[in-house]
Amino acid sequence: MANRIVVDPITRIEGHLRIEVEIKDGKIVDAYSSGTMVRGFELILKGRDPRDAWAFTERACGVCTTVHALASVRAVEDALKIKIPPNAELIRNLMFCAQYLQDHVVHFYHLHALDWVDVVSALKADPKKTSEIAQSISNWPNSSPGYFSDLQKRLKTFVDSGQLGIFANGYWGHAAYKLPNEVNLLGVAHYLEALEWQKEIVKVHTIFGGKNPHPNYLVGGVPCSINIEESNAINAERLAMVGRLFEEAKEFVEKVYLPDLVAVAGFYKDWGGIGGGLSNYMAYGDLPVNGYADVAQFKFPRGIILNRDLSTVHPIDGSDAEQIQEFISHSWYTYSDGDEKGKHPWAGETNLNYTGPKPPYDYLNVDQKYSWLKTPRWKGMPMEVGPLSRLLVAYASGREEVKEVVNGALAALNVPVGALFSTLGRTAARGLETKLIALWAKEFYDQLLTNIRNGDTRTANMEKWEPATWPKEAKGVGLTEAPRGALAHWIVVKDQKIDNYQLVVPSTWNASPRDPQGQRSAYEASLIDTPVKDPEQPLEILRTIHSFDPCLACAVHVYDEKGTYVHQLQTF
Repeated sequence: MANRIVVDPITRIEGHLRIEVEIKDGKIVDAYSSGTMVRGFELILKGRDPRDAWAFTERACGVCTTVHALASVRAVEDALKIKIPPNAELIRNLMFCAQYLQDHVVHFYHLHALDWVDVVSALKADPKKTSEIAQSISNWPNSSPGYFSDLQKRLKTFVDSGQLGIFANGYWGHAAYKLPNEVNLLGVAHYLEALEWQKEIVKVHTIFGGKNPHPNYLVGGVPCSINIEESNAINAERLAMVGRLFEEAKEFVEKVYLPDLVAVAGFYKDWGGIGGGLSNYMAYGDLPVNGYADVAQFKFPRGIILNRDLSTVHPIDGSDAEQIQEFISHSWYTYSDGDEKGKHPWAGETNLNYTGPKPPYDYLNVDQKYSWLKTPRWKGMPMEVGPLSRLLVAYASGREEVKEVVNGALAALNVPVGALFSTLGRTAARGLETKLIALWAKEFYDQLLTNIRNGDTRTANMEKWEPATWPKEAKGVGLTEAPRGALAHWIVVKDQKIDNYQLVVPSTWNASPRDPQGQRSAYEASLIDTPVKDPEQPLEILRTIHSFDPCLACAVHVYDEKGTYVHQLQTF
């Protein structure tokens, strides 16, 4: 008989995700993913000025920050047929790259590394040996025996006081941890260094967008002007700072993040065969180099891989009503024409209909509706989205930069290509694309400088800014790649106002409940056959779900019908 266990919440930064699994003979035989929060941005936006939509949708999350604004302005620009200047595209790309660099480093160290690094065992490490290991894998300056000895003393003070602070509530000492004590100490050290470093790269957002985590955007371009000699514009000093921030980020990625990733992965190669889940992968692509309309030239190409067949990349059309649809047969919503058929986002509905148990409750009623996430499908098929999907689509598309990085990593770990389809593969893919992003950011930065030197300082196209120039009705879609995967916003404009607006976000694709055919989405599928040594401390579940970098704010605070807060989750 299977044993049902619950992990709620399962995220370390953005909660509201509940995972229930059934374990039999030490392995997961079934799994259910439930988003326990509803947001309803689609309802908030109805009737508003479409040029303001980005400012609302960007607040869906303080982690993804800029990407919702980017998808939103693109959706409006698509509806109104606005083409932005090259400099605006480059600045958007640079903000995109800054977001990825910060987000991926934060994910590895602060949201996922503690699934592999046993913090408390670092107290048993020999600082001298940790120093030797650090210097053997990188020439990062913070690697002396004294540095690690001092850090170990700080950690001991935490432990002895019984107040582990940011390291509280971990499954320390779990049998599934495999790293030597010295590597654990190295991981803790870089966890703390990454915490300091990550606040620097997002200054790129404050330079171009005025602030972070929610930088300003503009339909038609970007909300900053370029004037090399003007103190209140993007001048020479600020451009130089952008260049320095990206150089520092590249150094941290290459000398800290990637060496740590390889070092940790080498002890967990068995996870190259665990957590594969779905065999379909989707990426909308991004980082245009010749304008957003030239999809073929994106640094991250657009496409779909089916059945792990890397010989063929299938095209995606976000405006095709037969391709992308959202289902609600297991979601707490209702459709006006029945809950069994899917809807394309342009015709999407957000009618809340909570029919689940009143919190707190023991288990979900998984035979009925059990999540606030809708269930998106591409031509009726579930898709995994995220860094692994992006790299696979790029790899299958023949992108030499990507193939070189991926093949190099596989050779370094001495694992086959098939190891990518796993928990370890997702974690590795995030690091590899961070390396690529650091290189591409330099290209975009250099191109921006070249344009400015050549006299092009345009950052916005305001020709169709006035509503009087708009058609009576218009529809648009804005596609991008959030760090967590494929993100799109669909908008319908009537009489100069938003008539319908739908967001389909990465965690909706990955974390959604079953569809009407009973097909699992990525989270649920990835947990099947995962070994669990101790159901009371399900570390293995954390490893696989955290490899997706779950963030539920975009997808779905539970309140009753009177607006009263009814349930609080103790976040791990």
